[in-house]
Amino acid sequence: MFEVICILAFAFWVGLTLDFRRRWPRRCYLSPDGSVAPGEDLPDIVAIVPARDEADVIGTTVTSLLSQQTRARFRVVLVDDQSTDGTAEVAERAARNLDASDRLEIVRTEPGPPGWVGKVHAMATGVRVACESGAGPDLFWFTDADISHRPGALESLLSRARVGNHDLVSVMARLATQSFWEKLLIPPFIYFFQLLYPFSRVSRAGTRVAAAAGGCVLLKRETLERAGGLETIRDALIDDVALARVVKRVGGSLWLGFDDGIASTRPYEGLSGIWRMVARSAFVQLRYRYELALAVFVGLLVFFVSPPITMFVALVGLGMSDAMETSLLPTSIFSAWEWCLILSALGWFLETLALWPAVRQQRVPPVFALTLPLGALLYGCMTLSSAWSHWRGHGSQWKGRAYSVTDS
Repeated sequence: MFEVICILAFAFWVGLTLDFRRRWPRRCYLSPDGSVAPGEDLPDIVAIVPARDEADVIGTTVTSLLSQQTRARFRVVLVDDQSTDGTAEVAERAARNLDASDRLEIVRTEPGPPGWVGKVHAMATGVRVACESGAGPDLFWFTDADISHRPGALESLLSRARVGNHDLVSVMARLATQSFWEKLLIPPFIYFFQLLYPFSRVSRAGTRVAAAAGGCVLLKRETLERAGGLETIRDALIDDVALARVVKRVGGSLWLGFDDGIASTRPYEGLSGIWRMVARSAFVQLRYRYELALAVFVGLLVFFVSPPITMFVALVGLGMSDAMETSLLPTSIFSAWEWCLILSALGWFLETLALWPAVRQQRVPPVFALTLPLGALLYGCMTLSSAWSHWRGHGSQWKGRAYSVTDS
């Protein structure tokens, strides 16, 4: 059994390394340059920011949005989703400081209808308000309340959409990585997302892979209307991926990538903060299937967690100079323990190489590239925790709201 685990983990990492479809998307980065060329039609763009109790971060977000230099017609709609911490007041103050109050509209929502997830209802409210004065804008820029956008980000998004004729352009924001737990768990989070939804395949026509990062999404209004509007994803807890799927389903073109200047300003509250974020949607991602949750946990143990453990066990076995009673590996060159040591070390090496681009992209110290096994173990536990929460009838909880299976 020990040798089988060593062989399986090594074979998995060799196969994953050779799978060009799932390699890190080195070219999927937003260009820092972009502008509306003279003579082009100037689009009408509305940024929609759903916000619920975001007073600590909304000022930075609103400032970064209203500071965008663009020739396009651009304004911001902030949807205050029943905040109790003064979110709207902080946003208004940020706009006044820039002398841009006329380009910020704040809407306060009522509780959403049954079957609607809070964030999606807030987004739909923003869309409705943006379209009230006429036919509506050409583009919606959906952004989370904790995302700071570098100068020129809007022009870069618009340029990417026009050059590639994309209906939806989305950027995976750089997340906070200040604490130990953030350094340990955020790069694997990005890595696993890219593994599930390879960025290069997302943008390729003819594939079923569809995904977006909800923190920053530029979307054509006409495409959203053709897809049936946000009502089609009203019950989606993973709203960004659901939105990308309906856009691709109606023939829309997607692009998903990175930009170091588009970053989250929200720090996580240690391990518990990251745990809540992942557990909220992990079981939803598995479509509420308990057998899949167990399979994911076992798979993470065998393929991600085992290499450093089996390497250590093999070292101990070599030190004890005890030969294995039987071996699946040829022992004419190396002993069984030596084979296990070599395979485990190579597996961990390939695992480290796989995480390295995410570590570098998130600006985390290089040593954390070695820690994917520990990160995978914790993510496996978070997945089981999510399934256990649903088993107990607690469902998904976020921002003080609980969503049951039937709500999602």
